[in-house]
Parts: sequence; C-alpha cells; structure tokens
Amino acid sequence: MKKPELYISAGSAEEVKAYIEAGADAVAVGEHRFGMRLPGEIKLDELSELIPWVHDRGAKLVVVANKIMENDLLAELAEYLRRVKELGADAVVFGDPAVLIAIRQGAQGLPLHWNAEMTSTNYETSNYWKSKGATRVVLARELNLEETLEIKRQLPHMEVEVQVHGITNIYHSKRSLLKNYQDHQGHSDRRGTSKEEGLFLIEQERQDERYPVYEDVNGTHIMSSDDICMLEDLHELMGGQINSFRIDPLLKPLAYNITVLQSYRKAIDAYFADPENYAFQEEWMDAIRELQDSRRELSFGFFYKEQVY
Repeated sequence: MKKPELYISAGSAEEVKAYIEAGADAVAVGEHRFGMRLPGEIKLDELSELIPWVHDRGAKLVVVANKIMENDLLAELAEYLRRVKELGADAVVFGDPAVLIAIRQGAQGLPLHWNAEMTSTNYETSNYWKSKGATRVVLARELNLEETLEIKRQLPHMEVEVQVHGITNIYHSKRSLLKNYQDHQGHSDRRGTSKEEGLFLIEQERQDERYPVYEDVNGTHIMSSDDICMLEDLHELMGGQINSFRIDPLLKPLAYNITVLQSYRKAIDAYFADPENYAFQEEWMDAIRELQDSRRELSFGFFYKEQVY
C-alpha cells in the first residue's frame, strides 16, 4: 500500500518552500487569469527556478487552471500550458474541457487532474474523464465517507484526491456582487472586497455562523462557516487507499497551515509505519486547536452525513 500524497496550494514561492519543508508532498500554484480561489499568484518566470527546487526535494508542483474559460483566454491558455509543460510541472488541475483542447496544441503528456468542484460525485463520470486523459479525480466535498471509499474501489487505476482540511467554497459568481451591493447602497466610503478585508455574511436565522466572502478578478466567492478536519479519522481514508489528501490554506495564516501540514504528516507517517497498531495522538489535534480561529468550528464536513436522494 502506497502512502497518500499530502497536498496544499500556495500563493508565493516562499509559501511553496515553507510547505514542502513542513511535510507537503505536492504544492499547487497558478495565476488568477486561469485559476480560481488561489491564495496568491506565481508567474511562469518564477516557476523556472521553483520547479527544480521542488523536484530536488522529492516533491511535486501542480499548476491550477480550473476556471471556466472565456473566449478571449483560449489563445493565451494554449501557450501558457505549453510553457508549464516545458518548465517541468507535474500536472495541471482543470475543470473546463477547453484545457484538454489546449493540451493537445503543444502540451501533450502533461498529467491532468479533473476538478469540477461539485460534479465529481460518481465513478462513471470520473471514468469518462479518465477516457479523455485525466489521471486523477478530485472528489466533491459533499460526498460522505462511504461514497468516497466506494468511488475509489471502482477506480483502481485512477488517482482519487479528497479535501481533508480547511475551508470550502459554497458559492461562486463571476459578477462583482459585493461592489454592486455597495454601489446600490450608495456607500461613499466603500471598503475593499479582497480576501485580506475579512468580510463575511451572516444569515438572519443563524447569526452565530459567519460565511467569509471576497471578490477578485474571477468574481465573488462565498466560503463555508466551518473548517473540515479529518485528522482524527484519517486512518479511514488511508485504509481506503485514497491517493491524495488536500489541505485548503485559504484565509489562514502561514503558521496555521504549516502546523496543519505537520500534524497530518505525523498521522500519515505513523499509520504507514505500523497500520495494524496505529493510534491517533491527541497532541496532533491540540497543535491545530491552539491556532484555530475560535469563531470557526472544526468539523467532519459531509463525511459522516447520511445522504438522502
């Protein structure tokens, strides 16, 4: 049985290096013109030096191109992916079939990770994208544990990636909803709407829950009010031979993300050192709790929710 990959996104070369030194096996980066919900941008000229550094440490660097592409991006996309392959990136994350067409125009052989956010919910759809060249499927966060493990059982020859920690996206619009709202309200002292502003939404019925919201060049993003944390039950996913465990670092400080990586690294290594006698260590979770925002609950997400269809 092979160890699962510990995987996280990064917004700068410094973050990439810090995460790999903290135990990450793979780091995802990208540019806002092609990728959504990135913690920052890393341009092609930085990748030329960064990719060799990552590979020298036995890790992987993945490029994110998960936008729904507009017509005016298509010509740029093909050249961008050609350069990504030329520079030695290990894979590309995609959701739009336009990426497949662009790959055929000069980046053939670049591994493809299919991530359609909410629609990767069954193994037949995953097999379809495998037939189109995808080597990995990134499962929807709305699946429970039983569904997740069943998909992996049905996909023995395709990698399966699951988010195990962090915030999740629950709504996206290409429209600038926050700026439009401020204009509608006639706010003359309009504040910024970026991730750094710390904006959030509150429902009238559940005023104790805060939903972070921000805008960037790709529109408006509304995020979950809690953070997934599967650390305590990670052995269930390791026993099910899930290939990649993703940490989402959005809206978290660097020190927090490093601590999360270190705790998951310890759990993975301990399990594979002796699977039969593996025992969860509370100190791994304590390290995360010490840095966890008190307004955000750590939860199992949908992993233990019964699905009603």
